[in-house]
Amino acid sequence: MKILSKDAQRTKAITPKIISAGVTAVLAVGGIALATQQAQAFSALAVVNGITSSGGVGVSKDILYGDEPSQDLDIYYPKPLAQAMKAQTTIQQNYPMVVFVHGGSWENGNKEEYAFVGQSLAQAGYVTAVINYRKAPAHVYPDYVEDTAQAIAWSYKNAERFHADPKRLAVVGHSSGAFNAVAAVANEDFLAPYGIKPKDIKTVVGIAGPYSYDFRKFDSVTAFAADATPDEVMPDRQIKGEQPPYLLLTAEKDKVVYPTNTIKMTKALQEAGVTVQTGEIAGASHATSIGAMAPPLRWVNDVRAQVVSYLDKTLK
Repeated sequence: MKILSKDAQRTKAITPKIISAGVTAVLAVGGIALATQQAQAFSALAVVNGITSSGGVGVSKDILYGDEPSQDLDIYYPKPLAQAMKAQTTIQQNYPMVVFVHGGSWENGNKEEYAFVGQSLAQAGYVTAVINYRKAPAHVYPDYVEDTAQAIAWSYKNAERFHADPKRLAVVGHSSGAFNAVAAVANEDFLAPYGIKPKDIKTVVGIAGPYSYDFRKFDSVTAFAADATPDEVMPDRQIKGEQPPYLLLTAEKDKVVYPTNTIKMTKALQEAGVTVQTGEIAGASHATSIGAMAPPLRWVNDVRAQVVSYLDKTLK
């Protein structure tokens, strides 16, 4: 990744590019086989992005939140904000903000593949940061959680530059990204180096996250140190500091991450005195539990409706 100078970064940060994805109506929705297996989910992302209408939202690309490769993010703007920024008119309104953390077994995926999430949330009225982070096996736990915490803190501290309100900032993650999001906030030690606390975050939303499992029995073992144990790394065993409320969603037909993860995480948070709301995405597989965030696919399941409804009540 090209490391940008501060001046170049500033230029990227304040100059939105209006996305012109367009909806390709001739794409047969039935042909979008968002399968239950995670590997198949990633191959479907290009299709999802291809049919997602930009809805007039804007985006600033490749903004650095750190000094290492992959420590960058894209910011998506709601249509009225994108139009005002493009016209260089006075902007008086501050918008709520979401930091989105993508999944991929800590080894795959990038912010470009999840552009449809940024577009979808921006269409719902949220300034949205879709982040990259360092990947395994070159970077094992806690590197990717530390990156997530750094991106969250950077977004909090820089929210006003993007006409967002840091006091109305939510963190949303899917799959391993939900692990990152929950781990980065649930243990105050991850945010502490950047001068913020878990309570500074308004809420956390985890979608189909693996918060409590023995990674040593799965292929994802390569994302953790050779001598690591679940007790040392699983978020349900690492809750520290005063917490914001959480929404934890499971996918009804998930064959990749099982509901026991959410059950155990919910119990641990509740025992720590944290407010937790849970929900099930009816009919959803692991893949469609994020794929249906794309507005053209909202008929597949109600994940977008559940997430946006919760964010609206919590942030607006």
